[in-house]
Amino acid sequence: MVIIRMARGGSKKRPFYKIVVTDERKPRDSGYIERLGFYNPRAKGQEVRLELKQERIDHWVSQGAQLSTRVNTLLKEAAKEPATPEAETKAA
Repeated sequence: MVIIRMARGGSKKRPFYKIVVTDERKPRDSGYIERLGFYNPRAKGQEVRLELKQERIDHWVSQGAQLSTRVNTLLKEAAKEPATPEAETKAA
């Protein structure tokens, strides 16, 4: 089964996670099919905390991919956040 989950990166005590599509039988940090974004839990100031490719996530879910519990929580959090002024100016 294909699953959308997080793969850990970064150094000791400074985590950085990639949101990836992978086979659920593979180890957490091994190869993946596609990278769908990232999550930086230690972001401060102007650093981006969460970035997702929503259209690709929707595609994989429509193909039967399952979301991990944490990724599902992050998607809900991203849906709640208001659009940033930078995103609005790029869209215009």
